[in-house]
Amino acid sequence: MKRNKLIQAGKIIAIALLISGTATAQKRNEFSLKQAIDYGLKNSYQVKNSLLDILIQRQVNNDVTSAALPQINANGNITDYLDIPVTLVPAEFFGGPAGTYEPIQFGTKWTGSAAVTVKQVLFDGEVFAGLAARKVTINQKHTAEEVEEIDVKENIYKVYFQLVASKTQIQLLDANIARLQKLEHDTREMYKNGFNEKLDVDKVTVQLANLNTEELRTKNSILNGYNSLKMPIKDTLILTDTLNESQIKEGVLESVNYNYTDRKDYQLLQLGEHLNQLNVKRYTRSQIPTLYFNGSYGKQGYSNNNSFDLLDHNSSWYTTSYIGVQLSIPIFNGLSTRSKIQESRLQLKQSQNQLENMKLTIDKDVDVAKNNFATAISAMDYQQRNMELAEGVYDQTKKKYENGNGATTEINQAEVDLKTAENDYIQSLYDAISAKVDFLKAVGKL
Repeated sequence: MKRNKLIQAGKIIAIALLISGTATAQKRNEFSLKQAIDYGLKNSYQVKNSLLDILIQRQVNNDVTSAALPQINANGNITDYLDIPVTLVPAEFFGGPAGTYEPIQFGTKWTGSAAVTVKQVLFDGEVFAGLAARKVTINQKHTAEEVEEIDVKENIYKVYFQLVASKTQIQLLDANIARLQKLEHDTREMYKNGFNEKLDVDKVTVQLANLNTEELRTKNSILNGYNSLKMPIKDTLILTDTLNESQIKEGVLESVNYNYTDRKDYQLLQLGEHLNQLNVKRYTRSQIPTLYFNGSYGKQGYSNNNSFDLLDHNSSWYTTSYIGVQLSIPIFNGLSTRSKIQESRLQLKQSQNQLENMKLTIDKDVDVAKNNFATAISAMDYQQRNMELAEGVYDQTKKKYENGNGATTEINQAEVDLKTAENDYIQSLYDAISAKVDFLKAVGKL
């Protein structure tokens, strides 16, 4: 189980840290937990994309803001009438018979115009609701990015200390190997002196070989965990922080008192509720009349020459300008607005339900995490005492064996019990680390 744990640790930390070195020369990289977290947040593609979401939202907000700013446009055109338009005028205007018409060409061969128009919103309920939502949407993107950061921190925190704890595992394996090497030596000497059988020596030799193989596999798993950090293979990584039982227990259960708003995922839902409230206002205010200011200033030119000469100083240009206000009163749009208002209110109710459900989820998370952590701490203490007891039993059994008062089966069993106790202790250490991180995350303190 511990071997699988280490392999899993390597995979998780590969995702969490996302370290991508490019140097080819061997170098020594030392990471404290804080440095590992900072590096992981800096290089996490999930976090990078969340930061891009914030920049994208800023541009969306700029687009919303533009609706409340003056809209200024310039336009111009030049027309060459190949055939000047003809209008029929009653012939009696010119002394002709009543009921007949005379074709008359009105206009000039060349016409041109240039104008600048301005439009400014004076009141629009939908636009003002959109302006009010800008800050909320930016806060929502920032909070979503913080949620991503917490997930990255959680993985790095767990795996970092799992790899740190693996040092203790190697130390215990080294101590066991040293004990078995001495036992093998003593058993072999006793065999030479006729106090043991060859079978007793072989049993200890098999145990020692199995333990050496286990240590080799464990070191390889740990090495794979480090190599999975996506660094250049020649580079070395040193984890500088240490770990002990006191550090795991320190100051955690003091955080039992918690607030829902300490959780970033709860804050995210709150912002979603606020946006839905603004959405209701947006569609409700769309039923209110809108008022705009508009104005224009332009020139129109005319020329009857066959060639283009509107830019000549002899051409005739006339000024046209106006200012005004435009009032638009919504009367009936096929119940579209009514449907949108009802839809936005239902969405608001959904977000409120999600908030209430999140409260229940947080209460459950905290209760489960607290219980798991308390259990993990008790198990770690128990396994530590059990390991110490198993070591004492082994030492006493070995003394009896060396004095000729014990059998090889007793000392072999004592060795198996000690190894089992050590494995259980390492597993309890891993469990306590994970339980601590889960509890801190549950109360929003990670």
